[in-house]
Parts: sequence; structure tokens; C-alpha cells
Amino acid sequence: MNSPGLKESNLHKKIAPNELKINDDNTNYNEEVGVIKTNEYDEEVIRAAKEMIAAGKNLPTATSHTHINDENTTYTEDLLVKNIDHAENMLPSAKRMIDAGKEIIPKRTISHLSWNGAIMEIKGYYYLQDIPLRDEDLVKKRLILINEEKEKIAIPLRDVLVELFNDDKSKNIDVDVYKWAGFVGTVNFATISKNAHPLPASLYKMFIEIEIQDYNGKKYSRMYPLGNIERFLHHQFYTTKMEYFSNRKEMRYNLLASYDEHEKTLTLRSTQLMDIDPSRLIIEKNKSNGLIYKIIKTIGFRGLYSIFKLLPMQKNKVLFTSDSRTEMSGNFEFVYEEMQSREFDWKYRFLFKEGITDKKTIGEIVELAYHLATSKVILLDDFYPMVYPLKIRKNAELIQLWHAVGAFKKFGFSRIGLPGGPSPKSKNHRNYTKAIVSSDHIGKYYAEGFGIDRENVVATGIPRTDVFFDKSYQEEVKEQLYNDYPFLKGKKVIMFAPTFRGNGQQSAYYPMEVLNLHKLYESLSDEYVFLFKLHPFIKNDFSIPYQYGDFFYDFSSYREINDLLFITDVLITDYSSVCFEYALLDKPMIFFSYDVEEYVQKRDFYFEYQSFIPGPLVRSTKELIETIINENFEMHKIKPFVEYFFDDIDGMSSTRVVDQLILGLEEEVIEEG
Repeated sequence: MNSPGLKESNLHKKIAPNELKINDDNTNYNEEVGVIKTNEYDEEVIRAAKEMIAAGKNLPTATSHTHINDENTTYTEDLLVKNIDHAENMLPSAKRMIDAGKEIIPKRTISHLSWNGAIMEIKGYYYLQDIPLRDEDLVKKRLILINEEKEKIAIPLRDVLVELFNDDKSKNIDVDVYKWAGFVGTVNFATISKNAHPLPASLYKMFIEIEIQDYNGKKYSRMYPLGNIERFLHHQFYTTKMEYFSNRKEMRYNLLASYDEHEKTLTLRSTQLMDIDPSRLIIEKNKSNGLIYKIIKTIGFRGLYSIFKLLPMQKNKVLFTSDSRTEMSGNFEFVYEEMQSREFDWKYRFLFKEGITDKKTIGEIVELAYHLATSKVILLDDFYPMVYPLKIRKNAELIQLWHAVGAFKKFGFSRIGLPGGPSPKSKNHRNYTKAIVSSDHIGKYYAEGFGIDRENVVATGIPRTDVFFDKSYQEEVKEQLYNDYPFLKGKKVIMFAPTFRGNGQQSAYYPMEVLNLHKLYESLSDEYVFLFKLHPFIKNDFSIPYQYGDFFYDFSSYREINDLLFITDVLITDYSSVCFEYALLDKPMIFFSYDVEEYVQKRDFYFEYQSFIPGPLVRSTKELIETIINENFEMHKIKPFVEYFFDDIDGMSSTRVVDQLILGLEEEVIEEG
């Protein structure tokens, strides 16, 4: 395709990526533009160039040149130049000509793919041959899921240096040219969809996509199958469950991963097993109670309370009532024992239910209304909805011995405007006459959370922490635990005590797949045993695999977590207030907060989380294991933490509660008389 009478133009070396200087300072070629114009306009030359482009399959190789119509115009496979002023009509065709000569060859390898529950970890490298990856900012990689309806889900991957890979194939990669070819990624299919829902039911095929931008802004993109990943699937498949919990939705899915030999990639099938609205179950349960019962529990209960208020108040009667326990324990137990040790003629009444959704009999409703109306002192230790609409009678006291210690997660009215937060018009908590805290520093946060005056929050300390200063009690508890559970002896004890996820009791869960049980077992089982102490609200199923039964033990049903702290050598928690009590023992704790950004956004804290916690923050099982093995516990944080959140470190909190909030009240009444 040569034109007679033309001579070759002189080409100079590249002076910038994808740019050539040609023959003088006024003429050059840029890959993004295609043609750079100089002086002269020649319609015939443009026509000839278009003809060349149309015959592009027969173009010469890059080492030869084709001349066009005059001595000033030269075409090579990479270059078309003419001294012209107005080449706009020619530029798109020239650019297509240039692109047509390029064959982009993808190169990819999956070097690691593993599963832990619904969480998949993947590593490897991916690049396009002859397209450099020297700048991390110009490279993007992602996994692409495509379902049967051709809908796509994109999952970003993290770019890493290819030199970090040590497999045989990576040794042949030019690490200077394809510097950022490596990638790693972690995907939780149980939370991959909108609102952290599991992967929707469908059949998916997985691909990997790379997008590269050169220095001139031109983008290259290729999507490719993962390749043969069958070696990463034991028995040629992997299956697990995925769950989701909220106040109005409870879902369960099965996830099956397998290898597609035809597509040469990973296939995922998500099958929905259950989708129910738990609130409807409660509604149906309430319907079974009948309209009459509902009226008795609400209007009837409040009416009875008003009637019973006409009776004389019994100044020596103390009511312990809770809708979150069935026995005397926690703060209740310590205050009760302290009161019994005094020589006073108190009359005690105890009204307990396991949960706020447990049905009270009509007799129990009447009894509750009577004792609330006639008791001098009413003690609560948790949320109690039936009490909040009531107006506490004059000279009676409704004292909240809140079950938590310190101030960590925002609660109550501090959460107005946050997901699951209360209405500003809510009556919850507002009728407390007194509440206790561990330190005057945090009194303002409890006043805000309960919606009560700051002066009604008293820094007595928390009664159930008194045992942390009672050595004889601790030794007694240890001996009893070692007798009941002999496997606790002879090894160090790790206790895992996280708080629940979700907005409350009805939606509480914990995604156990974030812990890799196999890695924990392999790394720590020789020296430690590992106890699970999950929050009682957590409703998703969890069972310890039998092959790890000599290392993991479930103590979630053990009532008093404080007793377990005495035999614990390392505590693992996240956003739970258990860190306050454990700090009193001056022992190491680790904060396993894999979702800290999301949790802060949805729940929020009174203090900046990273600087607040008295121990290291870890985000993965790998970091958790490394911290334990290397003993990087940041013990220096514990002492100032204790000094800030505890005004009195003396084991006398129960005494102060009785002296300041109960006996002090009696003295006020005597003075008024």
C-alpha cells in the first residue's frame, strides 16, 4: 500500500509516555489524540489516510513505513502525521486505526482462595500484557459477580505489590513494569447486599476485572474468568449458611461454591431458606393474649397503680424488680446483701421475669402495680417498659442500678436521630429519681442517656464490682470453676465476650464467621483454651465444630461474667462494657473490632474509640493471633483508664449505694417529719 514519490519522515525517541517527536518541534504524535496537526491542510491526504485505515488489516508492521502522497506525510502502524492545520475530521479514524493494531492480552493467576463461613479471601495478580502498572493510583481491580439475569455486583480489590508473591509463576513477571499487578480481597457474602443483606438468591459466576489509566487519561479495561480454582475447593465444592436479623426481618440462606469447568471460574449459588418478619410472630403471640389482656396490661395496670397510690406508702418496703433476670444476681445481689447486713427492719419484695416479652399473668400485673405504688424504694437494673408511664409518688424513689459500668456506647436519649434510637417524646427512663455511675466524669452522659437531671446521677460506684477487691471471694470462685470445669486448669484462658450486633433484643446477632476458628486452633491451642461468652440477646445459631472441642468452649449460658473474668488471662471484646470491670484486674485485653467504622456510624460512642480503649485494636483473626503470640497488649493504657472511670477503687460501692441512696432517704423523711 505504498504511494509513489514520498520519502520517510525522521522519528525521534519518546520524550513522554505514548508521545513521539517528529522531525521538528511543531509536530508530534500523542496516543490519546491520534494525530497532531502542524501547518497545512490537504483534503487529498486525509482521504488517502482514510483509505489506509479502511484497509487496516493489511497495514505494514511497526518497523516499516507507508508514505502518503507527499514527502511530508508518513504512516506507521503506530503513527500518522501530516502538516495540516485542520485534521479534526481525521482524528477519530486515526485513533481507531491506532487502537486496531493493538491486541491486549490478559495475564492473571489466583494464588490463594479460602473460606471461613460466608467470608471468602482471595489473592493473586492480574495485568494486561505490554501495559505498565507502575503507578498504584492508575490501577483498579475488582471482582464481578454476574447472575442469571445478567445483573452485576462489583467488589473492589486492594492492589498490592506483585513482588510480594512467591509462587513460581510470579517469578517470571517483570516487577518493574507490572509493579502493582498484585491484589488481595475479602468478601463477606452474608452482608454483601444493600442494608447488609446476604447475597440474593440466584446463580452467579465470578470474574475479575482490571481497569488501567495511562498518563494521558486513556483507559484500558478487561474482565476475565478466575481460571481453574478447583484446587481451592475441597471435595470440589464448599457450602455454608448466611443469616440476617433485624426487628422486622429474619432471613437464612445457603451458599454453595463450586467450579465451572466450561467458564473456567468460580460459581456461587445462593438459595433462600427462610424469610420471616419476627415482629409478626410477636403480634400473633399478642393476639393470642386477647384484647382484654392487652387492656389490663396497659390501661388497667396504670389504673390499678393510681388506685393503689391512695394506700399508705410502706416506708420500710424495698422492691427489687427486673424484666431481664429470674434470680437475684448482679447489682441487686450486692445491694441486697449489704442491706441485710444492717440492723434495719426492711421488707423485701422480688418481682422478676426473664425478658420484657415474657407474658405476665393477671395476678402478676396486679401484684406489680401494688408494690410499685406502696414501696418506699424501687430498684431497677435494666430497661423496664411497664414502669416508665407511671408517675412515682412523692417521697418514693425509683433508683436505676444500671447493669453496665462506665460510659462507652451511646444509649437511651443520647441516640436520638441514630438508627434504633428513641423518639424525643418517649417516656422511657425519664421517671428515675436516682441513678448510679462509677465516676463523676461520666455522670453527664448517664443524665443525657436517661433524660434526667444531672444532680440525680450519683457516683457511688457499681456494687457488683466490689468482688474485684475481695481476694477471698475470687479464690473461692476460681476453685469452684476449676472443680466444675477441670479443662480450665493447666492452660491460659482466653475469653471472647463481644457485644451483639443489631438494634436491640429482637434483632440481636453476632456474625461468628468473622473469627477463623481453624487458624485460632492451629496457632493457640497448645497454650490456651478459648471460652465464648456471647451476649444473651444473640439469637443466631452457633455450634463449636467437634474437631476443635478440646480448645473452644461455650460459656454463654453462665450467668455471671465477672466470675469468669477471675480465671481469664486474656479478654477479647469489642464494644462491651465488660472492659471496665476487667481493667480493675490489670490484665490484658484485646479489642476485636472488625466493623469499627460501620459501628461508629450507626451506634456512636461518648469517647473517640481508638484513643479510648485500654488495649490494642485488631480487625482480623490474623492480627488477633499475632497480638496474643507477641503479647502486644499495650498494658500502659489500663491504669489511666481505671483512674478516669472509677472515682473509688476500694470495693465499697454497695456500702455507698445503701448509705447515700437508701439510708440517706430515710434520714430526709425523718427530718421532714
